[in-house]
Amino acid sequence: QVHLVESGGGSVQAGGSLRLSCLASGYYYRPICMGWFRQAPGKEREGVAGIYTPNGSTRYADSVKGRFTISQNLAKNTLYLKMNSLQPEDTAMYYCAADSRLSACGGWDFAYWGQGTQVTVSS
Repeated sequence: QVHLVESGGGSVQAGGSLRLSCLASGYYYRPICMGWFRQAPGKEREGVAGIYTPNGSTRYADSVKGRFTISQNLAKNTLYLKMNSLQPEDTAMYYCAADSRLSACGGWDFAYWGQGTQVTVSS
């Protein structure tokens, strides 16, 4: 069982930045895939960024490429999402997710989820 706890959400004005953190615990073997998702009211959940933890390779949704950066600190068991140039359309609940299956790394179907942290961007 993987336990994930997000932090760092908040309210910012358009053009601002936030950094989300996700502390992972409870596992024996480190999940090989981790990612950030978001869900806005009335919309489907969207995969935002993913990372392959053994080598740090990353992938992003087109909507955030060039603005968001996913990274990890293996020593701290922490996943990050740095969000720059935030826009009102980035407003959503942001979730951290993890999976130990290699098949999950190529998609957005993850087994373990955090409770989420709210990001609100005002214009």
